[in-house]
Amino acid sequence: MQALSDRTRDFTDSVIRRMTRISNRCGAVNLSQGFPDFTPPKEILKRLSEVAYEDFNQYSITWGAANLREAIARKQEHFIGGYGAVTTYHTEDTGAFPIDPESEIVVTCGSTEAMMAAMMTVCNSGDKVIVFSPFYENYGADAILSGAEPIYVPLVPPDFHFDANVLEDAFKQKPKALILCNPSNPCGKVFTKEELQTIADLAIKYDAYVITDEVYEHIVYEPYRHTYIATLPGMRERTIMCSSLSKTYSITGWRLGYVIAPPRIIDTVKKVHDFLTVGAAAPLQEAVVTGLNFPDSYYEDLQKVYTHKRDLFLHGLDDLGIRHTNPQGAYYVLCDISEYGYESDLEFCEKLAEKVRVGAVPGSSFFKENENRYIRFHFAKKDETLEKALENLADIGRMKK
Repeated sequence: MQALSDRTRDFTDSVIRRMTRISNRCGAVNLSQGFPDFTPPKEILKRLSEVAYEDFNQYSITWGAANLREAIARKQEHFIGGYGAVTTYHTEDTGAFPIDPESEIVVTCGSTEAMMAAMMTVCNSGDKVIVFSPFYENYGADAILSGAEPIYVPLVPPDFHFDANVLEDAFKQKPKALILCNPSNPCGKVFTKEELQTIADLAIKYDAYVITDEVYEHIVYEPYRHTYIATLPGMRERTIMCSSLSKTYSITGWRLGYVIAPPRIIDTVKKVHDFLTVGAAAPLQEAVVTGLNFPDSYYEDLQKVYTHKRDLFLHGLDDLGIRHTNPQGAYYVLCDISEYGYESDLEFCEKLAEKVRVGAVPGSSFFKENENRYIRFHFAKKDETLEKALENLADIGRMKK
């Protein structure tokens, strides 16, 4: 029979989702795939129960129900424009950032589709795209499926800074776009305004787009600040902002995301999205509007909750003598396993789930470099779940070869 597509030859299934399956099989505490084990806000769930008996069972408008797009625009204008109550979350730029819900927003099936639609909007076969490494595993696959070639620029541990000269060398290869995950999965880096200005200057100099993944925009730890690169001078017209409602409202299974970009770009995103998925689930779109109308206090409390969970888990790792990074945002931590003597971090994670009963993701799935010393845990879990994981990790000494 004829061969299958060449474009899928160079990447595997998701290692993150694979580790969830292994964790489940071993009865391990699953700190691999980043989803909460606590319930979403009760107001959203209440609205969902009402929507089930209302007339939202057929297709919505392809690029998103009008009231949802309007709610996204209001909420994002509030934070991006600098008017939110909690300065941790929004840009330091205090200028307005108006968003037209009709011509500048597309609702997608999660940020996964948002990123894919953005890539397919921008890239032709043979184009190049800059990706910082470590990176969320989908980005490399997105580039390949779009017919593009990734150019990887390292973020250097332990603080995950980048070398501006190395980045400019990548831009000199005439990439079509740069993918920016901020705050970053898996390393928890929050890019400073100065770093973002460097990226912006190069994007303008070499005429490249910036595709952002900002799903953790509201999970940032003091004293760090999240700046939206689209607010920097000259960047709005070349920034494609992708995000999701999954992490902010603890509804990862609802698969609701969105793209915000200038009308010229959104016109094409709409067409790509229409043929990829037609549209996101209509009842869920209606229900989540409730969350987008939450007051600033919701986002203040969200930061407090995740700061507590980060501190609980990292202090527990310290007590166990497990070396780790210190995330500035998002809800992941990289732990150094080099002392345990494994050549394969995948083997380590498989045995960790089997012997210690804790699920993790091998760091090599996030790095383009030959990096084998890290594994990734996430801490978006109930306190008792994190405490159980730490109790099990007390036996990590059994992992030494």
